[in-house]
Amino acid sequence: MNKRNLAAACSLALLALAGCRSSASSGVFAARKGVPDEFAVGRAAPLTVPPDFALVPPRPGQPRPQDADSSQQALDALYGGPRQVSQGEQSLLNAAGPAPTPGVRSDARNTGTSQVVNKGAATRDILNAPDQTNPQANASTPQ
Repeated sequence: MNKRNLAAACSLALLALAGCRSSASSGVFAARKGVPDEFAVGRAAPLTVPPDFALVPPRPGQPRPQDADSSQQALDALYGGPRQVSQGEQSLLNAAGPAPTPGVRSDARNTGTSQVVNKGAATRDILNAPDQTNPQANASTPQ
């Protein structure tokens, strides 16, 4: 037991002495290089605004962007708004044919102009079922 204590004390003493070297460049208590000095004050370069190439100077007679309708600006942001069409896009649009009529989605259920796929008798019975007030068929949200 005595030898064990002596070996532990010697190894602890050697470990403590290894951390306390006399060289200033290394060791536990040596000043580290690269650590910023919080007391050093330096001058920073002034802030500059980078150029914005998307800005164009205003032209006389044109409406100001602030005066535009906010709902129209929102629609333009969502759907792209008016823009220039390239020759390739224009040729594709011409090949696609004329624009559809505005109410084309309303006419989709018209059986005279659209084809309906037969989904079977069960689907037809469900779609043609009359409205009922059956308590088993009602749905409600808890309050």
